[in-house]
Amino acid sequence: MAQTRGPVVLAAASLQESLNAAADVWAAKGHPRPVLSFAASSALARQVVQGAPADLFFSADEEWMDFVAKAPGHAGGWLAPATRAPLLTNRLALIAPAGTLLRLTIAPRFPLAAALGANGRLAMGQVNSVPAGKYGRAALESLQVWPSVQARVAGADSVRAAMALVARGEAPLGIVYVTDAAADRKVRVVGLFPAASHPAIVYPVARLALSHHADAEGFRRFLISPEGKALFRHYGFGTS
Repeated sequence: MAQTRGPVVLAAASLQESLNAAADVWAAKGHPRPVLSFAASSALARQVVQGAPADLFFSADEEWMDFVAKAPGHAGGWLAPATRAPLLTNRLALIAPAGTLLRLTIAPRFPLAAALGANGRLAMGQVNSVPAGKYGRAALESLQVWPSVQARVAGADSVRAAMALVARGEAPLGIVYVTDAAADRKVRVVGLFPAASHPAIVYPVARLALSHHADAEGFRRFLISPEGKALFRHYGFGTS
């Protein structure tokens, strides 16, 4: 009997537009459309090791994929052998509400605290768990800016939640991926972080050991294929 529901994909929040487009292309090829669940990679990784029924995990950093790979509780590990692949890369951007005229050159000791104003908060993913928040903190530390703003961070549960704070005008500035900023007309990029200021941003994808969906491996292979990579590049990602 043919399966009518596609494989379940747990994916980083920053992949919403691109992965939905990939799922549409896959469905147009005659497959059941994958079921996509988006959240912070940290939250999704914890779901995986709690035994959540899913087929693929698509993380915004290697650390949370490592967490899943090394977590106890499932004989043979939580990842299907030889299915983990680094797929995408990204850049970090400083954003402001769309109507803001501010532009900053991001360099060592740049005046971020002053740009926030007297009472403004800096919207970021949670800096100890959400990948975009961890990358952002690393960048601010390497640029010697973190001490001046760490008490003013508005930590969000995902990079998209951080962007929403800026889009609504609740925070004058935020740190997100450039692909996020491109997806919301209510924000604009006011500066790009030097790639060398933080660890490389890498998105790995893997099939999960508990997966039994007939299409799971096929969809994973589609994502890492030249066709899949071209689709992600259309949305602003780099590809490995």
